[in-house]
Amino acid sequence: MQSAKLIVLEKWRFRLFEIISLLFFIPISFQLCAQSNSPYSRYGLGDAATGGNTTSRGMGGISAAYADINSVNFNNPASYSQFFSVQEQRSKKISSGRVVLDVGVSAGTRSLIAPKTPERFTSSDLVFSYVQIGLPLRKNWGMAFGIRPVSRVGYRIDAIDSLKDSFGHTLITNSQHRGAGGSYLPTIGTGFAIKNFSAGFNFGYLFGNRDITLLKQPLTPLTDSLQYYPSEHTTFTYFGNIYFDAGIQYAATLKENKQEKTSLRLGIAGNWKQTLNATQNRMVQTYTVGIAGEELKIDSVYEKNGVKGQVIYPSTYKAGAILQHTNTNGSGWLFGVDYITGKWSEYRFYGQQDSVQDSYSINFGAQLTPRPRSSYFSYVAYRFGFFSGRDHIKVNGDLPLFGASFGMALPVRTSRYAPNQATIFNLGFEYMKRGNDNNLLKENIFRFSLGLNLSDFWFGKKKYD
Repeated sequence: MQSAKLIVLEKWRFRLFEIISLLFFIPISFQLCAQSNSPYSRYGLGDAATGGNTTSRGMGGISAAYADINSVNFNNPASYSQFFSVQEQRSKKISSGRVVLDVGVSAGTRSLIAPKTPERFTSSDLVFSYVQIGLPLRKNWGMAFGIRPVSRVGYRIDAIDSLKDSFGHTLITNSQHRGAGGSYLPTIGTGFAIKNFSAGFNFGYLFGNRDITLLKQPLTPLTDSLQYYPSEHTTFTYFGNIYFDAGIQYAATLKENKQEKTSLRLGIAGNWKQTLNATQNRMVQTYTVGIAGEELKIDSVYEKNGVKGQVIYPSTYKAGAILQHTNTNGSGWLFGVDYITGKWSEYRFYGQQDSVQDSYSINFGAQLTPRPRSSYFSYVAYRFGFFSGRDHIKVNGDLPLFGASFGMALPVRTSRYAPNQATIFNLGFEYMKRGNDNNLLKENIFRFSLGLNLSDFWFGKKKYD
């Protein structure tokens, strides 16, 4: 008896160690691999991270009305109410429940294209996407917690400029614009259902930084009377504050019998405008380049640290519907649509507007699960989707968006030693175009996403003979 208790305790300790390791080390390790160069990330808080888990990405990004017992849909916390649990008949307490670990990473390539020219620049990256843990608290009541990136800043732009000094001399300079940073959102949330209606919310802390640097290298030949050194202009900003979002869902059964079920699910989710507290360090200095190519400071022209301010993070909303049909043998299909909008006209950075505007997109997605047969691929769920809209960046006109996606859910065979465990590998392939020939730059983005869903029954009471 004592030995059995020790074994159970050790299993729980090992699982807890795995969870903590994933939460703290995955975000750090994968962010170090980010190498993408997107000039558009210099605006706003940067390029918005792809929303949703790998399941959602394979279906064009639909998530407002989606709910699943094997994944965590953090885009609408009302879906947490659907985590699977079993109750004791007398006490109504949870006797066992399916706990879900949902982890995702993505790798991609980004091609920058100057319209009507053969010029093209390609970069690649490998980034952390999300890690979430969902667990049931009672029947129709669940919670989830985890961390995910919200935006990324990463660019380097070289340009030839001219300026006049205080003596009226015209100088030709090589200007190098650099940007780095991003924002992250750890959250904990809960969702509950009363009959067909579900509601939920996420509470978290949105934080990040933005490091903007301008290097100016004089190209004008120097004379005995003119001496100009390269200059570095740096602005580093850290921001963060409490964050909330919420969502609701409504499910209606259209048809049901012993062999099949057809249902309609509606969903609305989003966050309201929120204020982030910010601290900024500003510095201008002259420098020279050492033998090894390092920057050696000559003189500090201007420096001011600890400048307080605010960043206004805009409200975003999404609404959607999913029509789903399931059979008792596990086969079925679903079709869904989302409308997503971001009120980026509300965005302010230290009281200043930026080259941003309200964004929108219409997303369509579908999933098909064949009838199980002898072939492994008859147990695979196939996903499709596409979307179209307008980006929140506005530079030389609107940036139109268009994308398509394909995904698969690959189940792993259950071990007889762990019959309650379920493991699913989710694959997602996305292609997106941002901009057209009317913009300064077009971007073609291809992204491959890998998600891992691990679930097992926890809280079950052990019985011994």
